[in-house]
Amino acid sequence: MKYLSMFALLAFSSFSYSNSSLPNNRHISVVGTAQLKAKPDIAVIHLEVESFKTKSADAKKDVDDRVNNFLDGLAKFKIDEDNVSASSISTQPNYSYSNNDKRELDGYTANRNLKVTLNDLKNLNAFMDFALSVQIDEIRNIELKASQADKLKDEVNALAVKNAKEKGSSLANAFDAKLGKIYSINSTSNNKLNRYGANSDIERIEVTGSRMNKPSSPGRYLQENIVFSASVSVVFDLDVK
Repeated sequence: MKYLSMFALLAFSSFSYSNSSLPNNRHISVVGTAQLKAKPDIAVIHLEVESFKTKSADAKKDVDDRVNNFLDGLAKFKIDEDNVSASSISTQPNYSYSNNDKRELDGYTANRNLKVTLNDLKNLNAFMDFALSVQIDEIRNIELKASQADKLKDEVNALAVKNAKEKGSSLANAFDAKLGKIYSINSTSNNKLNRYGANSDIERIEVTGSRMNKPSSPGRYLQENIVFSASVSVVFDLDVK
């Protein structure tokens, strides 16, 4: 039984090694990393319109009228239909309960969610003022983004690969060896991080009577920095003298 156990252990070790991602010859494994910082240049703004009426059709009409007024004013912000999503609508009944627990219909609520992409951040404050002026009920969220995000992701990936090559070459030279051919690329990651959280105060704005008054000065909204990061884990062969 003891010999059988030892044989099984050796067989398992040999099997694990043969299925390893590392080569049998001399090699070096490194992780390359890189970061790129960018300032956001576009904003994706999520809005909501809601109406409560006795009849469902009246609630829907009120919401539609306010959305139409909103859409009619987007031209002055150079926002075309490709940068607007305003297709969905929902209606639902509202009930209350009397003292004898009898359910009674109070009316109907209609709701529409809108999403607008603003390509000029200088107009952000004016755009929000306009939205509230045409009775958009809520500015639910503002996402600050980089319009060249795909290009920046490709660039940071290339920088991570370059960093892996430089690390591998430097370590190999330190041990009197040379970096050989690439053996494997084990894993990659690509992330985007918004720094500072400067816009947390405007992620949800509910309209009240006091907020409809014109402020003494325009609101100031600090721009977040967007950090694109990438890492790549690679294995190179080693050419030893």
